[in-house]
Amino acid sequence: MDWYEDEVLRVEKEAVKLAYQPETVFYGSSSINLWRTLYADFEDAKPVNLGFGGSTMAACTWFFDRIMTQIGPAKAMVIYAGDNDLGDGRNPMEVCLHYRQLIGQVRQKFGSIPCYYISIKPSLQRWEIISQIRAANRLILDVINGDPDQHYIDVFPAMLDEQGTPSRVLFEQDGLHLSPAGYELWKTRIRKSLNLPLNP
Repeated sequence: MDWYEDEVLRVEKEAVKLAYQPETVFYGSSSINLWRTLYADFEDAKPVNLGFGGSTMAACTWFFDRIMTQIGPAKAMVIYAGDNDLGDGRNPMEVCLHYRQLIGQVRQKFGSIPCYYISIKPSLQRWEIISQIRAANRLILDVINGDPDQHYIDVFPAMLDEQGTPSRVLFEQDGLHLSPAGYELWKTRIRKSLNLPLNP
């Protein structure tokens, strides 16, 4: 986990920059970290962006206590992770086990706040492991369905084109990270799940 150190040091300082006490915590991998318009897109939810590049679900659990030390009482947590775990060769069950661990940490730190999990996205770069992505999403959905304080934000179907493959317009040239159009889609889905006005 040492190679995350610079990123974690950066994230530890994120809340200090804010002029308000954050209420909605966005946590996870680079799909969160690289969301340049996140603060504007969710301004009315008082967000904090605690994503760190390259992070796995395992890394999110590993660094949770350290990163969340700076965060006071929160009203909601939005999570995106698991993508990189599968890309690194972990199996879907491992991803789900780390997700369960992460939710346990959220409960210990923040109590029974609503947690919103964004489904692992279908991407061009990782299309060869799409079966593992689908399996991990199913396993995590099963966990979420057993808890009224957990919610599943399913971005998967909306990110496919008419041929059933990832829509290129939603991705940067690397075929993995989201384009502005991809983030616009995510923003709409997440705001709807959080019961926020779609056009603040």
